[in-house]
Amino acid sequence: QVQLVESGGGLVQPGGSLRLSCAASGIIFSINTMGWYRQAPGKERELVAAITSGGSTKYADSVKGRFTISRDNAKNTVYLQMNSLKPEDTAVYYCASAYGATYDYWGQGTQVTVSS
Repeated sequence: QVQLVESGGGLVQPGGSLRLSCAASGIIFSINTMGWYRQAPGKERELVAAITSGGSTKYADSVKGRFTISRDNAKNTVYLQMNSLKPEDTAVYYCASAYGATYDYWGQGTQVTVSS
């Protein structure tokens, strides 16, 4: 049974930081591409960041220079370090895994709220 469990969301003031974690089980973590998506109310889900099995990364333009994705294969965990947070970063953040071209498994999501 595949499980992706996110943690680390919460309420933070603009300019603050949060670190999201996603612990995976039931997959061969090291060979999967891992991604972080987000969905804000009334908006479509969007890819925020992704990291391949080889460590290559990509980011949405809106978060470049502020967010960093990383992975620890020994812990089957992917992280999203979010700095200089803005109110428009408010969303539910989801972790997802992909063995091929599509994301096959998803976590339940964690809420991130950026507000003063």
